[in-house]
Amino acid sequence: MGYQGEDTIFALSSGVERAAIAVLRVSGRDSARLLEQVCGACPPPRKAVLRRVWQDAHTQTNLLDEAVVLWFPGPGSYTGEDGFELHLHAGPAIVQAVSAALVEQGARPAEPGEFTRRAFLNGRMDLIEAEGVADLVNAETEGQRRQALAQTDGALSRMYDGWARRLKHVLAHQEALIDFPDEDLPPEVEQGMLAEIASLVADMEQHIAEGGRGERIRRGVVFAITGPPNAGKSSLLNWLAERDAAIVSPIAGTTRDALEIVGSLGGIRVTFVDTAGLRDTQDEIEAEGVRRALFHVKQADCVIQMFAADDPPQTVFANALLVGNKTDIAPVPAEIAGVGVVPVSLKTGQGLDTLRQMLEDRVVALTASASGMPLLTRARHSAGVKEATACLHEAMRQDWPEMRGEELRLAMRALGRLTGHVGVEDLLDAIFGQFCIGK
Repeated sequence: MGYQGEDTIFALSSGVERAAIAVLRVSGRDSARLLEQVCGACPPPRKAVLRRVWQDAHTQTNLLDEAVVLWFPGPGSYTGEDGFELHLHAGPAIVQAVSAALVEQGARPAEPGEFTRRAFLNGRMDLIEAEGVADLVNAETEGQRRQALAQTDGALSRMYDGWARRLKHVLAHQEALIDFPDEDLPPEVEQGMLAEIASLVADMEQHIAEGGRGERIRRGVVFAITGPPNAGKSSLLNWLAERDAAIVSPIAGTTRDALEIVGSLGGIRVTFVDTAGLRDTQDEIEAEGVRRALFHVKQADCVIQMFAADDPPQTVFANALLVGNKTDIAPVPAEIAGVGVVPVSLKTGQGLDTLRQMLEDRVVALTASASGMPLLTRARHSAGVKEATACLHEAMRQDWPEMRGEELRLAMRALGRLTGHVGVEDLLDAIFGQFCIGK
């Protein structure tokens, strides 16, 4: 068996909310002994059985509960260690009593993430899949669920491992050029090697170019609602929130700080930020609100730039969705500075369905993969792929085989750190397997 933690750990994996069932999960080298101590014997593997839970089953001292018991011998368990689950009645007193019995027998409460950490150490999952588990637990929207489930299932890992295998073969050829300079290897070997490096770089750069899309799914897409006072920004926020989240007043400068609401569009988490009206002001508090509004405009994934129909703007923010409000009192231009205008009336409801669809379309455009590749989900992944790409660029610039080989090894190491698979055994297998060295 692989890694076995020094301690046997347990945790309430079903959460602390009031419920009918509480699932207590146990993992570690003493799991079998603990299960026999509280339930009398280990049931058949992965078969649910009903058992009484005692403080000491051998002497049948202090009956604690009657529970469904599942026994998972390693390595075929979540952590790769021996483990079991007790599906208890969820009364706090029951959970506390069973936990105390486990502690009495030498187990301890698990640290945050310790079950998944042990699964990684036992090779049950790699680092990227482990991060996917965390994202899956925290998923709030359909888009987050789909992305986290794909990552947990290994979609991103398989792509990185595929790149590593291609790079391993390139490095094997490069090592042959270094070790056998006098063997007159055909020039096609080096040409093919450089072509494969260029192909890898192209794939990695395309992946990096879409990097922000996966991170947006994880954290959500941010829309900043901006424009002059009394353009209808707060009214739009209330319509999006379907409640009175912001104060609406004909008095200019009512909104002086950023107000956020969180929702979902197209299965993606979205945050709408209502900002202070943009104008020159001598009021120190309102001026600070304007400064914060401009900050949110710079940080947002998309800007909803609103204006009243009778007061169109002279300039348009970059990446803005132009919304002309109050079409019930005046018409709005079809476009401004080459950007189309969405005409709406928050008073009558005209154009709001069209606006919602355009917002959903913008969310899809900001999060969907254009290449079909699994998306980057974390800054750590982006940094690792960028490091590998930089090493490959440097490898293509090198004329000395030894220097090129070193850059290829650095690229391999960068990819290996992404999944947690860093080693030289695979490289040695590739070298000896392809070139019959030692003839």
